[in-house]
Amino acid sequence: MKTLVENDEFRHKIDVDLWKRIFAYALGHKQLLIPLASTAVLLSLIEALFPIATKIAVEIVEQGRPVEDLWLPGSLFFALSIALSILVLVFIRCAGSISHHISFDIKRDCFKRLQELEFAFYDVQPAGWLISRLTADCDRLSRILAWGFLDIVWGLFFVVAMGAIMLLLNLKLALLVLSTVIPLILLSKYFRKRMLIASRQIRKHNSRITASYSEGIAGVKTTKTLGREKENLNEFESMSEDMYAASIQRALLGAVYLPIVVAIGSIGSGLALWFGGMDVLSGTLSLGTLIAFISYAGQFFFPINQIAIVLAELQGAQAAGERVMGLLATHPKIKDSSAVKTRLEQFKDTQDSTLAPDGYPDRIEKIEFRKIDFTYNEKETVLDDFNLTVHRGQTIALVGPSGGGKSTIVSLLSRFYEPTSGSLLIDGVDYRERSLNWLQNQLGIVLQTPHLFNGTVRENIQYGRLDASDEEIAEVARIVNAEGFISKLEKGFDTEIGEGGAMLSTGERQLISFARALIANPQIFIMDEATSSIDTETEALIQSGMQKIFTGRISFVIAHRLSTIRSADQILFIQKGKIAERGSHDALMEHRGLYHKLYLKQFRRESIDRELEAG
Repeated sequence: MKTLVENDEFRHKIDVDLWKRIFAYALGHKQLLIPLASTAVLLSLIEALFPIATKIAVEIVEQGRPVEDLWLPGSLFFALSIALSILVLVFIRCAGSISHHISFDIKRDCFKRLQELEFAFYDVQPAGWLISRLTADCDRLSRILAWGFLDIVWGLFFVVAMGAIMLLLNLKLALLVLSTVIPLILLSKYFRKRMLIASRQIRKHNSRITASYSEGIAGVKTTKTLGREKENLNEFESMSEDMYAASIQRALLGAVYLPIVVAIGSIGSGLALWFGGMDVLSGTLSLGTLIAFISYAGQFFFPINQIAIVLAELQGAQAAGERVMGLLATHPKIKDSSAVKTRLEQFKDTQDSTLAPDGYPDRIEKIEFRKIDFTYNEKETVLDDFNLTVHRGQTIALVGPSGGGKSTIVSLLSRFYEPTSGSLLIDGVDYRERSLNWLQNQLGIVLQTPHLFNGTVRENIQYGRLDASDEEIAEVARIVNAEGFISKLEKGFDTEIGEGGAMLSTGERQLISFARALIANPQIFIMDEATSSIDTETEALIQSGMQKIFTGRISFVIAHRLSTIRSADQILFIQKGKIAERGSHDALMEHRGLYHKLYLKQFRRESIDRELEAG
């Protein structure tokens, strides 16, 4: 599977097709986009009329007409100013609203897609990369689509309006002013490209510094125990120096660029003043027209510069757009087939409680792994001709060396991955013909490292089924033997546990994760090394509740501590993707094979640990 690798290289051309797809998000809000575009056009026209009002006022004075005649340009100034203020308010509200809506839409679609993608996708995509897509990239695209669209529409119409008015007023002076446009465009293109590259370098170094901060905070204990403070500081200083150099380069480019733009604009104004002044002296041009031209010449380059900035931003944001659209274009490989979707539609209104949403029986009686092969890539075989049949009420324990394929078996059962070959059957039906959402709603999974959410104990247990009542939450807490420690908390079930359950011990977090998995009353219960990182006291609490948890369910237990699986119906010793041994605890101990050897080795180790603790 290919990764969505970031590509921050500078692009010399704007990808029109890409921006069409991105702009579709803005078109989804035409009720705001149309007023925004209309406001930008009206704003440009109104701004272009201000020099005309000045021209009229100057000509009234120049002609020696009564002061009362100034009411016309005065009223025009007043009306234009009021209209300008109203339009500015409208476009700020419209652009801000569009930006927020677009950001929400893109983030929603990205988050929805991330929820749909299979586990294999997350095997190759760093979490930080995905978070950046949902935050910085989405926000950047939404700002450009809203404010960039406004600037381009306003800038284009403003330039066209000023150019048209100047050509109507005086063709010669208009051509003199417009003659400086081409040098300005070439200059802007040259500087914007280099300023953009420098800006991207700043963002790149800033990302490295942010990552260094994050790692430094997360790994502060490791840093102190290894005495790495000085080396870390040196590395941080090196990154800061790179950031400083890039920032200085960007500042210098900006400092040089702006005066040059002003100088070119001044040349246009100077040419208009020189040749227009001679025409005024010769009586072929009015002073008001000259002043209007000087005003237009001074303003003419600002919208061009704004358009250049937006186009540069589009180039700069193109990598962000490609990353976001690339994520949205990544379709899940594990999903309901068209046949399953047809069945879901066919049975969506069924009132039969014994049927699942896909029309098959809701109750799971038997699961069968039939000739299952699985590889994460073409070079590495994880499971090879794996066969297993499990009936309702049975508990299957998976033991063996790391990398043997134990977690892969339960991942295939959960349909986080799918077999490379072979079939996994639920009551005789290939599970790829069943609803994916229905299957995964039948799962209760407890992992080695419990993940809890910031909130209360009650909210974390209820996360497994949001409509669970307080009585049901208390009941599952009692079943998993969590009620003892919960009752001792300051506010019981309403106690805040902090981010990741930081206010609780590892064992207490694991008990809550058991309750959370059980609250949904799953038909399939999976424990993946769930007792390997907890203390013996908590393990004893879990063991005493396991019989109630497993009753009436198909259960899979991946065990690190073999004492937790002695009562399993079948124990499978998985080695190199195959079942090396299978049987009950007593049968395997009598067989005196791999399981027997592993059990005795662990028993001796635990006995030594107990003696050391007692001593």
